[in-house]
Amino acid sequence: MSDLTYALFLGCVIPYREVSYEASARKVAGALGIELQEMPDANCCGLPIDPANHRMMLVLAARNLCIAEQMGLNIMTLCNGCTGALKKVNKKLKNDRELRTEVNDVLKDVGVRFEGKIEVKHFIQVLSKDLGLEELKKFIVKPLSHLKIAGFYGCHIFRPSKYMDVENPEDPSLLRDLIGITGARSMNYVDELQCCGATCANFDRNVPLYLAREKLRNVKSVGADAMVTLCPSCHIVLDANQPWIERTFSEDYKIPVLHYPQLLGLAMGIGEEDLALEDLRVKPTKILGSLG
Repeated sequence: MSDLTYALFLGCVIPYREVSYEASARKVAGALGIELQEMPDANCCGLPIDPANHRMMLVLAARNLCIAEQMGLNIMTLCNGCTGALKKVNKKLKNDRELRTEVNDVLKDVGVRFEGKIEVKHFIQVLSKDLGLEELKKFIVKPLSHLKIAGFYGCHIFRPSKYMDVENPEDPSLLRDLIGITGARSMNYVDELQCCGATCANFDRNVPLYLAREKLRNVKSVGADAMVTLCPSCHIVLDANQPWIERTFSEDYKIPVLHYPQLLGLAMGIGEEDLALEDLRVKPTKILGSLG
């Protein structure tokens, strides 16, 4: 088993609504020599129920951590929310003996125990830190130097910063660096770090429409050919909801929103079918045409 072997945690949204993210991530990981192993009987990370029952969130997240510990593997995540929940609980339980004892008292009923033996890493952290940017460059065979890409981190990937292991969380450069690896030009735009509003839809579905509209307007104003996201929920708001936003405000955007592994995969020479680009609501027709 290589040092680049991980327990893959998909969470809830990706398998049911963002399969293209999983498909492209698996294809890119395989081409990079990153081995992903399934987590048997993994459950929700717990994040959605945290406001209602914090203790239950801790237990649900801890059980997933225990499964990875039994596998002897660090967890690799794709969802920002899952990353945040699992990272936070992992660090809290490692550093708080009383809380660890309380959670383990519950976990014993399902036959597991948290030991604090593994780490949790988002896919982009695996790419940038474990594999390394210089190594990643070696896999680029079709530089996307003609493309201008607007990246969007989402919120949970670097907040709260004390748990997330992201350098310079107020002005992170990681996604810009990863876009640059593909040869594309990373575009700065107004309110780049502002929330897309996905979580606000739980109490007012119009909030994400207004926030996403502002983000799309700002991205369009800098002439970006496409956006790139790291989070499935952000992708739903910006891609799946984009036609709804256009109808609501009588505006036209037609901005393709790719998952980062889809952009990286194109630069690696992986075919559009393998990257599930056809699953995007806003089709990247111009981008694919520009690739010849």
